[in-house]
Amino acid sequence: MSGLRLALLDRDGTLNRKAPDGDYVTAADALELLPGAAAAVRRLNDAGVPVAVVTNQRGIALGRLSEDGLAAIHARLGERLAALAGGRVDRFYHCPHEQGACDCRKPQPGLLLRAAADFGVRPGDAVMFGDAASDVEAGRRFGARTVQLTTGSSAADRTAPDLLAAVTRELGP
Repeated sequence: MSGLRLALLDRDGTLNRKAPDGDYVTAADALELLPGAAAAVRRLNDAGVPVAVVTNQRGIALGRLSEDGLAAIHARLGERLAALAGGRVDRFYHCPHEQGACDCRKPQPGLLLRAAADFGVRPGDAVMFGDAASDVEAGRRFGARTVQLTTGSSAADRTAPDLLAAVTRELGP
């Protein structure tokens, strides 16, 4: 094992398809998992690595999504992960705030700090997986290794084309 003791996963663009720019996933039936995402989560589960989703949900601050609606989306995500590959998320963390209103909206590390404290893990034993530069920056500020899901250039420690490739590289064959 790679020393990975906590997997911090962004949600939109990492586990599921992002809504178009300026829009949000606001309904459970709109959630569409990305190829390989369920298998990646299952690999982490099988390796004994806790999985925490850390996600900005500005749609709540804008009134486009309620806390109950977000809970329904996360329940649906859990159902799809289980149905497709037997995977599970151990805990969800979200920032419901507008930009600049808190210390939990990525790239601030607040969500990552909460997850690490809850799981009793040091930053150096965690990996932040995400598709956006704000995910990478949050991971860096927190002190975790970072993996950006991209085929382009990145400031992350590593890149991978998708979550399954990233997890496979972190855990080994």
